[in-house]
Amino acid sequence: MSTPRTATGSSPDPVTTAPGPGGTPRPKGRFASLGPVGLVLAGGVSVQFGGALAVSLMPRAGALGVVTLRLLVAAVVLLAVCRPRLRGYSRSDWGTVVVFGIAMAAMNGLFYQAVARIPLGPAVTLEVLGPLALSVLASRRLINVLWAGLALCGVFLLGGGGFDGLDAAGVGFALGAGAMWAAYIVFSARTGRRFPQADGLALAMAVGAVLFLPLGIAESGAKLVDPTTFGLGAAVAVLSSVLPYTLELLALRRLPASTFAILMSLEPAIAATAGFLVLGQALVPLEVVAIALVIVASMGAVRTQAGRGARSRPTRDP
Repeated sequence: MSTPRTATGSSPDPVTTAPGPGGTPRPKGRFASLGPVGLVLAGGVSVQFGGALAVSLMPRAGALGVVTLRLLVAAVVLLAVCRPRLRGYSRSDWGTVVVFGIAMAAMNGLFYQAVARIPLGPAVTLEVLGPLALSVLASRRLINVLWAGLALCGVFLLGGGGFDGLDAAGVGFALGAGAMWAAYIVFSARTGRRFPQADGLALAMAVGAVLFLPLGIAESGAKLVDPTTFGLGAAVAVLSSVLPYTLELLALRRLPASTFAILMSLEPAIAATAGFLVLGQALVPLEVVAIALVIVASMGAVRTQAGRGARSRPTRDP
């Protein structure tokens, strides 16, 4: 699964940043040997294989139950690691983190409803259109309109000219998840400016877990406390939230955020690979071309935005 990530530290750029638990030390030991790009790719692999594991868990706990377990376990881990303080914030600060949590919960819920109906690769491809649209709107440049057109061509091919080969509800859920991904990016950046380190992320994750808990109980009930189901749900939380957020934070200490965002554009391909290896979801050649077009469009939009930002920053004389 593509769990959208944006910096909850203090990044002013909502389009090209990613989140992770704050206060993590610089990479050491085996993590350091991966290098920043390796850390990002490892995080992406972790997310998508966590998503594939979540799909395999759905027959046991249902889509809403899986989301509940993921949010709940991730919230507990992040709260234990970050230990955010609760005093000293304004009503506006709390409103921002609550909206952030709502966007996070909705994004996960809609995406898991999508992958319950359509293959993982196409679902992530449709979902990534949300951040791409945000990038295009933020830049307001003609070249990004062309990138958006290229992405739409990929989506058209993915749907076989009308999405006859994909479940319509699954497509709708994936597009809704993409819209929530865009909202997540915006409110992640706002939360990062109001809360130190990853405190805002931990609190927002707790908000999302609390909101989703009644839905998970209603759908799955006692299945959520089954030891095997809970253990697999905890694995999904670690693979899709805790581990990638940590790896990405370590990478962002040495990697430009624009480069990070370009690497994130590879997630549809990673998702398609995970879907094939774990779930046996093979793609036809036309779908491979469609996913490639969306990846190229996302990379192009991010590079255009990053280049514009670089040109707008002042430089020092030698």
